Amino acid sequence: MILQSDAISNLSHKQRNLFIGIIFDLIGMLTYLVPFLGEFADTIWAPVSGIILAYMYKGMIGKVGGILEFLEELLPFTDFIPTFTLTWIYTYIIKNQENENLKELR
Repeated sequence: MILQSDAISNLSHKQRNLFIGIIFDLIGMLTYLVPFLGEFADTIWAPVSGIILAYMYKGMIGKVGGILEFLEELLPFTDFIPTFTLTWIYTYIIKNQENENLKELR
């Protein structure tokens, strides 16, 4: 049984992760504003953003997402990929649908 306060805190946690993820995706895209210097800034931002994503999403999702975020920031011209937001979509939409389908099969 889920208590009402648990449902509210879970909803706010989901909203917080989405908001923070969008902010971090925008920070990663800001490097496009400064040609050449932006790619240097990505070498600093890449490990920071990878660690943040791994901290935000625990378990295997966080580890894989952190590695993908790190690589996405390091590789040139891939800053447009919103890795934080895509991780949120996978965690809270796709994974929840998979769990609901498994419950129906039982």
